[in-house]
Amino acid sequence: MLPADLRNSLETLELLQSGHDFRATPLAGGVSSDIWLLETEQRRFCVKRALPKLKVVQDWFAPLDRNRYEHHWYQLAHQIVPGSVPQVLATDDAALLFAMEYLDPEQHPLWKTELLAGRIKPTFAARVGERLGKIHSATAHRSDLADAFATGSNFEQLRLEPYLRATALRHSEFTTILQSLADKTTHQKLTLVHGDVSPKNILEGPQGPVFLDAECAWYGDPAFDLAFCLNHLLLKTIVQPDRLSVLQESFMMLRQAYLEQVDWESPAELEARTAALLPGLLLARVDGKSPVEYLQTEAHRELVRSVAFPLLRKAPRNLADISNAWRNVWA
Repeated sequence: MLPADLRNSLETLELLQSGHDFRATPLAGGVSSDIWLLETEQRRFCVKRALPKLKVVQDWFAPLDRNRYEHHWYQLAHQIVPGSVPQVLATDDAALLFAMEYLDPEQHPLWKTELLAGRIKPTFAARVGERLGKIHSATAHRSDLADAFATGSNFEQLRLEPYLRATALRHSEFTTILQSLADKTTHQKLTLVHGDVSPKNILEGPQGPVFLDAECAWYGDPAFDLAFCLNHLLLKTIVQPDRLSVLQESFMMLRQAYLEQVDWESPAELEARTAALLPGLLLARVDGKSPVEYLQTEAHRELVRSVAFPLLRKAPRNLADISNAWRNVWA
């Protein structure tokens, strides 16, 4: 049943009408928010409300104002690349929620689902890189956005601490390196960052990628977005080992399409920061606060560590070095 306060807010926003029938279905999949599908006689739409404690094994609390930054990120991304995000229908910042259009999964399958099923399209990965790069380019060196998304404390709580810093506590050899990566990322203020560019947050829409779940939006280092996404194309090989070549092709095509959009700094410098971050994020997905759920055996986790450790000891020069190191595991 839809919580009464949520219903009241939707009535105030005139998305629901008092006394009129509707259907409310909780949607699964997220760990940081409650998401509902609402169906009335006139429309179908989604409502998202942030949770104070994320639904993961370790204690992980997050600021509730992230909901406001998410819908602001959507509105900006839509202006830059129309169709790259769901349309925002209404917002209620006091109630920490917003409503957005519902995208039918039959026409908008989840990229993660497609990858895990072996339906891997390198050209789609390239479009992800292209759209992400366009959003970064259009928001680069914008003091107004730097002020509007001065969410460094949120990003620390949602990304740097649970991924890099939490992992540093488990691996004393790499404590200094991982803490340094987090610190360096904190100090970069270049573009508007999504913060959770992952296949679980990207739909394969008829007109191209659709980005979801921008709760971690922050004005900072775009290298984090690129590294975060590429990380998943490496990890998927563990559950789809026979698809190594096409996943590696996807990795490199996403990289290339993204770097072609980089006009706010040297592409080589951005790639170097991405390559430095990626091994830390790789390790974080087995030893941080949010391990990927499909790596279910210690053998899987040891495989990831076997690649991440050497790359942390000696930083890779570029992303091709990481791709090659990953490929060598399967040789």
